[in-house]
Order: sequence, then structure tokens, then C-alpha cells
Amino acid sequence: MKTIKLFGLLVLALTLTTAVFAGTQKVDVAKSSVKWLGKKVTGEHSGTISIKEGALDVTNGKVTGGKVVIDMNSITDTDLTDPAWNAKLIGHLKSDDFFGVATYPTADLVITKVDGDNFSGNLTIKGVTLPNTFTATATKDGKSTVYKGTITIDRSKYGLKYGSKSFFDNLGDKVIYDEFTLNFSLVVAE
Repeated sequence: MKTIKLFGLLVLALTLTTAVFAGTQKVDVAKSSVKWLGKKVTGEHSGTISIKEGALDVTNGKVTGGKVVIDMNSITDTDLTDPAWNAKLIGHLKSDDFFGVATYPTADLVITKVDGDNFSGNLTIKGVTLPNTFTATATKDGKSTVYKGTITIDRSKYGLKYGSKSFFDNLGDKVIYDEFTLNFSLVVAE
């Protein structure tokens, strides 16, 4: 009987210990940020986009997976100061020429593998899911951990054709480069 009780206590202790070292940490969307940068022959545009929700799977203090959902309706431009031009660009980015937010209001990244600072996952934009890799570093900030990195995305692979030399010839100085970047700072509380 003592052996059974001892075994039960051992199982309980192991379960509690595992729970402490493994779990899901929610992304603090209010403290996290995503900045985008897109370039064209004649210049560039930049802005922000909000994280709708997210959580990271953590085991023994290391990220092992997770998911981050981006609110595509929240896209803003920060470089155009003229309100009319700014609204025109945002309207165009939200249209079917680019992200088609009426049909695809979110984009998401599912993290499938982590090896040190190297992350792999599946990125879904406009209903198309493709693998993506990126590097992120973690730093402690009080009781939170901040993950920072940059994801480079080839928009042509997700069907975002507008102004792409991958799909159209003779665009001249109207070419918008296929690659754009997302610089992110994800804050998770422990």
C-alpha cells in the first residue's frame, strides 16, 4: 500500500513539475508590434499591422511551437503624410490587388520547429499556406519575454500580383518588388 501511495505522489510531483516547465504563453497583443516595409523601383512604403491573437508553446523555457494571427484590417501606412494619398494606399493594400481583406481578414503563422534562434513554420496569406523560415532572438523584460526578428515574404508566391515583374512585363518604374518584410516584437508574459 505504501508503494502505491509513494508511486502516486511521484506521478503527481512529475505532473506538476512538467506543468511548470511546459505550457502555452499568450502573446500580449497590446505590447507587441509588427512593422512592414515594401519597396518599389521609385521608393518604399512602411507601416504597421496589429496582432489579433497569439500563443507560444514553451517547454523548459524554450519555444517549441505556436501560432500568431495578424489582423489584416489593421494595416496602416506611416510614411505618407497626405491623408488622401495615405487612404488611397491603404485602400489599395486592402483590395483584391493585394491582401483582399474583405475575404481574408487575417493572416497567420504557425510555428512548427525551433532550433535555437531559427524558426520554421507555415505562413498563410490570402488563403495560401507556404513554409517560411526566420530568425528571432529572445530577451527578458521583467516578467515578460520579448521575441524580435524579421520575416521576409515573397508576395508573388501568395498570389499578390499587382505591379510584380514576376507576372507582368514592361512595368518600367511601376515595378513593386516581390519581397517585403515584417519586423516583429512579440511580448509574452510568463
